Amino acid sequence: MELVVFVLAAAMVLVGALGVILRSNPVHAALSLVLTLFGIAVMFVAQEAHFLAAVQVIVYAGAIVVLFLFVIMLLGVDRSEDIRIEPFKVQRPLAAIVGLGVIGLVAASIVASRDAIGGGSGSLDTPTSTGNGDSNIRQIAESVFGDYVVAFEVTSILLVVAVVGTVMLTRRVKSGKDKS
Repeated sequence: MELVVFVLAAAMVLVGALGVILRSNPVHAALSLVLTLFGIAVMFVAQEAHFLAAVQVIVYAGAIVVLFLFVIMLLGVDRSEDIRIEPFKVQRPLAAIVGLGVIGLVAASIVASRDAIGGGSGSLDTPTSTGNGDSNIRQIAESVFGDYVVAFEVTSILLVVAVVGTVMLTRRVKSGKDKS
């Protein structure tokens, strides 16, 4: 049964990821991203990481994708762009080099950890074995709101600035069209 769940979730992730890349409509690409994020949440549930699955669905599939859709709708999806015209000639070769580098890093990490993939030693303490069911949540909360609170807040400020900047850029374009 675990294999069936893994295969179905992996198929969801792969089909969604391909949809993000191959869809020409940005709204359809964002909805494909939702499929990918739900597939990852199913994988978290299969690994009994229910908190991470809930965070995956609420934060990423809920809030972040809604933010993407908001920005897409704000910028407008009714105009088509010619993708044959490249403003930066170096962009595609550089993307290919970075993509090959990422594939190489993933392959190297798989080769380096091939012993750990085959089977778990079972030596890690799980919350069910210690009897404290919310110790993981407490550790995450202490980490996020203790050690990494500055990075957490800077990220939230960055997201707010991105949305405000998008709104301002959109309003300038519309006000420029109205004057002419």
